[in-house]
Amino acid sequence: MSSRNPEFEDKVDSNIELQEPFRYRVILHNDHYTTMDFVVEILETVFNKKPAEAVRIMLNVHKQGIGECGIYTAEVAETKVALVESMARQNGFPLKCSMEEM
Repeated sequence: MSSRNPEFEDKVDSNIELQEPFRYRVILHNDHYTTMDFVVEILETVFNKKPAEAVRIMLNVHKQGIGECGIYTAEVAETKVALVESMARQNGFPLKCSMEEM
């Protein structure tokens, strides 16, 4: 099925160096109002964490002030940050989520 086209191969610049996309760490920040249950729910639904891992990350947020939710490309990280903050506002919580370049 896949036949090679020599004319096309001659026109392809094989010296192009591809770069990996920048990666971003998504972080939840502690506050004194957002419930632990809501943070676990966010981690399970937005970040697809299993319950035990979601609880571990939530406890990091609670005890250390921040917790890493995952590492993503820029567009995915931006979407997750916006989704978390939107869900938090809809539920009346001031939960802050941010991203930082690695």
